Parts: sequence; C-alpha cells; structure tokens
Amino acid sequence: MIKIKHNIPRIGHAIYILLLIIVLAVASWAQQYKDTNDNQTIDTTGFIDSTHHWYDIYDEDKVITPSPHQPRYKINQIVEISDNILLYQKLNGGWPKNYDMLAILTEEQKYSLQKVKEKTNTTFDNGATHSQIHYLAKAYTATKIGRFKAGCLRGIDFILAAQYPNGGFPQFFPDTSGYRKYITFNDGAMIGVMKVLHDIIQNKPWYSFVDSFTRIKVLQAFDKGVECILKCQIIQHSKLAGWSQQHDNVNFRPQGARTFEPAALGGEESADIVRFLMSLENPSLEIISAIQTAVKWLKESQIYGIRVETIEAPAMVYKYSTSKIDRVVVEDPKAVPIWARLYELGTNKPLFCNRDGIPVYSLAEVERERRSGYSWYTYEPDRVFKEYPKWQKKWAPDNNELK
Repeated sequence: MIKIKHNIPRIGHAIYILLLIIVLAVASWAQQYKDTNDNQTIDTTGFIDSTHHWYDIYDEDKVITPSPHQPRYKINQIVEISDNILLYQKLNGGWPKNYDMLAILTEEQKYSLQKVKEKTNTTFDNGATHSQIHYLAKAYTATKIGRFKAGCLRGIDFILAAQYPNGGFPQFFPDTSGYRKYITFNDGAMIGVMKVLHDIIQNKPWYSFVDSFTRIKVLQAFDKGVECILKCQIIQHSKLAGWSQQHDNVNFRPQGARTFEPAALGGEESADIVRFLMSLENPSLEIISAIQTAVKWLKESQIYGIRVETIEAPAMVYKYSTSKIDRVVVEDPKAVPIWARLYELGTNKPLFCNRDGIPVYSLAEVERERRSGYSWYTYEPDRVFKEYPKWQKKWAPDNNELK
C-alpha cells in the first residue's frame, strides 16, 4: 500500500491532489502491467520448428548456439519474449530462422546478435518472420509498448518488399540464390505470410494499429498472393491436383529444393493450402474449383493399411544431427489413412529420396539419417477432410468430393 503524508509543507492543496492522482495512476498502471504479464499468454507454436532446429540440428551458419541447459522464458513473459524477438530482427525488418525466441540469452549471446543486425539471412522458412510479426502484434495489443508495434510494422514492410510481382513469396529475401528464390509452400512458408496478410485485411483486433495506407498495400499483396496460389496448382493427367513444395518464381512449375526434396506433389503442403483457401470469405469460382479438385486428389492419394512407428535405435552422429531413433513402416489393416509427404509427378506414387538425390519408393530404402530426420508421411489432409463438409455445404452443395 502506498502511504502519502498529508502535512507536506510549501505545497498547495491543488498540487498535492495532482501528485496524488499521478502516484495512484502509476501504481494502477504497474498493477495492470503485472496482471498482463502474469495472466496473459500468446501462442508460441509458430516458433516450434525453428526452436527444434536450434537445439537439435548442427548448423555452421548459426550466430549463437545453445548453452548447456539453456533457460527459457515462461509463455506468460510477453515483454521478455517480445524483446528477444526484436533482438533477432534484422535491419531490413525480417528474421533469420532456427533460433529459440523463448531462450533466456546470456549477455555474450545478445552481443553476438547485435553485431550481425545488418546481415540479410532473412527468411520465411521454418516459421520465421511471419510468426514473429504475429506475436509482436499481439504483444503490442496486450502491453501497448511502442517498440513492439514498431518492430511489427517493420516486419510487415519486409513482407511487402519480398513479394514477387506475380504474387509469390520466395523462401529467403533478399538472398534469392539457388532454390531460395522459388515460391515456397514447404513448411508453411508462403501460407504463413498469407495468414498474416489475411488477418490484417480482416481487421483482426491485434492489427488495429496498422494505418490505412499500409492496409491498401496489404490488400493488394493478398489478392496477388491468392492468384499466385491458383496458378501454382499442378495439372496432372489434364486435371488439377495438388501443389508442390516449391514452384518456379517465373513460370510456376514445380521445382525441387534440397537434394532429398525433388519436384513432386506435396501431401502436407497441399493440405495446408486447401485449409487456407477454405478460410477465405466469398470465394471466387476459381478458388472453389481449386479446393474441390485438390480435395479429390487428396482423397485419391490416401494410403491404407500402414502406420509409421518411431523406435529407439543406437545413437548415430551425422553431419547435421545426432539420431537416437529410427522410423519403420508397419502393416496394419486397422490403421487410419495416411498420406505421403511427396508424390511422384505423373505416376502419383509415394516418393522418397536420399541426400544423393536418387528417388526411391519406400521408406526402408531411405538411409537412416533422412529416415529419422524428415517427415515422409503426414496426417495433415485428415484435417482438410474434417473441415471440408461444412465448407462444401455452403459453397459447393451439389458436389461433395468426399463421397
């Protein structure tokens, strides 16, 4: 409790009242700030992929590496996490990938990050940039701390600068060397960006601070992005099917990326795109057609009678990671349908690959390092099937592709 002396000499009654009001207001603000910090949380699942890579993947490009038993902030420590996010933000407004936004950094680690602010290894891969923008928007809404708003707006400007004229987003920007230049759906890169733009044009309350001029640019970017998604949908046997993990940034054709990621139809990425398209209000006939044909392809691409088991295995040290597990396909007639991460173009066979770039057609043919270190199967399309009936009844009542 704050105690105020009532017999303060040489001070007028009015001034005393004013000081009392200021002191009480500051105390009230401090309590509200504490309540915000103690009781509110912001979803941090967007950081999971990069966090995993920071702790579990060897990467010589990392500026800092985790110390043994690196402490982490609790999810209700919004201010501390947001300041961490700003520390990682580059001068161009974007973020690098594969760091833990919740790690409590040492002074030496902080100094190392400050020294590379001008580096342009900024990306949308592994949840980077769009997840930080989303978090900062909610952090500013919760705390009204101006630096979080400023960081968020710089991030939005980075997104707008990164977009190609045809509406696509590269994996990295401004470094578009090699496969970094391709329009990337892998690991939710472009769809993560599109969700941020969608939230802004939907007037979500955590983006209420975005000015009208920026909103106009965001709307234009969003519309171009949707057009790009539709142009990327792959035609197979004269029919629209799904999408690849990467698409050419000029002609929209499917492209490969890392040696074990050949150009192919993507079960997980296609599901991610369909769920995004189904979230759009008043979809055009082109959007409805894209959803319907993709749902049909996902239905036709189900794999029955198997499940994937993760088993313990002797520790093996590889160039990029240490593995203590292995994955095997087990025949199980009662197993729920599963999908391959990749399907071969033309044949629609489940496709796998080693780091030598040579395609194989079973998980058993994949070397253990890639078998245990990459998600070759997915259940993501099942989420599409659960959401589709409601969408279909509203927008395609005479054409249920799941029947």
